[in-house]
Amino acid sequence: MPNEEMWTVQRTLAWCTEYLERHGDEHPSRSAEWLMSNATGMSRVELYAFYDKPLSMAERDVLRQTLRRRAAGEPLQYVTGEAAFRHIIVRTAPGVLIPRPETELLVELAIAHAKKAGLDEPRVLEVGCGTGCVALSLAREAGARVTATDISEQAVACARRNAEVLELSKLVQIVQTDCAEGVEGPFDMLVSNPPYIPTAVMEGLSREVLGFEPALALDGGADGLDFFNRLLGVAGELLAPGGFFACELHETCLEEARRRAEASGLRNVQVHADLAGKPRFLSALR
Repeated sequence: MPNEEMWTVQRTLAWCTEYLERHGDEHPSRSAEWLMSNATGMSRVELYAFYDKPLSMAERDVLRQTLRRRAAGEPLQYVTGEAAFRHIIVRTAPGVLIPRPETELLVELAIAHAKKAGLDEPRVLEVGCGTGCVALSLAREAGARVTATDISEQAVACARRNAEVLELSKLVQIVQTDCAEGVEGPFDMLVSNPPYIPTAVMEGLSREVLGFEPALALDGGADGLDFFNRLLGVAGELLAPGGFFACELHETCLEEARRRAEASGLRNVQVHADLAGKPRFLSALR
């Protein structure tokens, strides 16, 4: 780290950026800003507005610790302990899947259906909730009453903590179970971001994902549809007639998923693209 006289925001940012670049960070400047904001409590704009501000000893200590973790490849969301998702900030934890921007569109699909169907307080089941970001967003934005499940004890603890912090525990019930075992319906909507990456594709994921995120939340089996097949059964059992089903899937799996959804009896099956224009979501009605 820089010596004593160089501990201003500007100079330390430059040093951290160079350090992370040497250690293979693909976006060293962004990472340095994120870690500096975490250490100082300053926004990105404030980092540049108060570039000559000296860092305190406590801020330096936090920055040292988080910088080492990031240089080792640990995702920023684990290092800082939080992630932004739509209009909320959720706490994250190692062993729990990190929320992705793409998944925000899953929430949009559900909200759009709720508005179209005139559902003021939709009953929603989310399978595989992770941090709870989808369930909590639906509760906050659509007034949904959500039952959210996850098999992971770590994920359930993380989601419950987020529900408490966001004061949404009365609307969101977090249940530890395999898929939807023991859950009673009916529900107006079923949403899920399940494990969907084909096993053969897993090997090509970045070191951040492979080295730190839980394979249980990522690996969807040989064709990426192992868990999706279970969701089709849940949709048939727990969705009310006319209920809405939406899930996120790998781009190579959507057409086969569409065929299986139609074969299961679901209707109005549609495939939706993500922000990059790639097929990413499937929706249907029971």
